[in-house]
Amino acid sequence: MKEITCKTILSKSRLEDYSINPYRGCTHCCKYCYAPYILREGREWGTFIEPKINAPEVLEKELKRNKPGNIFISSVTDPYNSLENKYKLTRRVLEKLIGTKFTASIQTKSPLILRDLDLLKKIKCEVGMTITTFDEKARKVFEPNASPSLERLETLKKLKEEGIRTYVFFGPMMPFISDANLDGTVKKFSSAKPDKVFADRLNIKRPVQWTRLKAVLEKNYPELVDKWQNILFSDNDYYKELKKELVQRFKKCGLTYSICY
Repeated sequence: MKEITCKTILSKSRLEDYSINPYRGCTHCCKYCYAPYILREGREWGTFIEPKINAPEVLEKELKRNKPGNIFISSVTDPYNSLENKYKLTRRVLEKLIGTKFTASIQTKSPLILRDLDLLKKIKCEVGMTITTFDEKARKVFEPNASPSLERLETLKKLKEEGIRTYVFFGPMMPFISDANLDGTVKKFSSAKPDKVFADRLNIKRPVQWTRLKAVLEKNYPELVDKWQNILFSDNDYYKELKKELVQRFKKCGLTYSICY
């Protein structure tokens, strides 16, 4: 691990007005992640993380010269990763937003965000928790260094109880894994009373991403290799039918939702 400095931290984003990534890399080691193929690191994704130690100071200057808007924290890393306890970069970034007209949308897989409840209450923000499955065996296979999914759900409940707007990001939905118990999954989402649920399919951005995923399947779910390949690379109705099922269940539970595909 090495500390790095940045020249800019507030970036234009296709997801929101801006994005902030206080760290480079990630240690969750999610096998479906496409971020490494954007960065073209040449290093195994999930094995490194580098704190941008001057991010809060750079942000303070950039907030003064940019038009206020919504900031997505983060887009290619988890802002509450394994180094956040030590460096507190995400916390210091949030401190810089207090008293400004900027708003924030924070997405994570970590209950560490509860540490910053005092700051979240001082800015206009929403917090999203990524949940792909409540099957712990599958979670350990595809997200080996991330927190258990039930911990994420409990985190959402606590945030909601504290008056923070919340959402679930149900994705990427992995065929025959994320939807193995769809009724139970949606009911669990509903129990956290999120303001919204977003659902997205598994997208393969680069061939090397499929190579990595295929190796994981061959080791842990060999019976799914051909099924996934057929779904992901041919004209298949799997996700179309899944969308219909999701809509039905979200409506039944009274959830506000958005299907992102």
